Amino acid sequence: MPSNLDPEVADRLLRNEAGLVPAIVQEYGSGKVLMLAWMDDEALHRTLTTGRATYWSRSRNEYWVKGETSGHHQHVKAVAIDCDGDTLLVTVEQTGAACHTGNHTCFYTELEVTA
Repeated sequence: MPSNLDPEVADRLLRNEAGLVPAIVQEYGSGKVLMLAWMDDEALHRTLTTGRATYWSRSRNEYWVKGETSGHHQHVKAVAIDCDGDTLLVTVEQTGAACHTGNHTCFYTELEVTA
């Protein structure tokens, strides 16, 4: 899909077979990991140019802006590419819950470590 993403940024991305890159979403200030979502070049372009977290929905096959329907917005403070170019770190100011379950973070189920 064509995108207006800066070619220098696009060249650094290592996408999966669907053209997507995982985006780890971290809360500005607390450092909590809120969720994992997926971005293609256009979702990243929209995120960088609007300051509103925009992702690609694999289940609905469409773009979605976090908070557009729920009111639980993510205002982007920073975006970083990891050393391999295969993961993005999106730092946001979160309004309300990040998780579709209503929890602040999607990582609320802790597993027992027995080692």
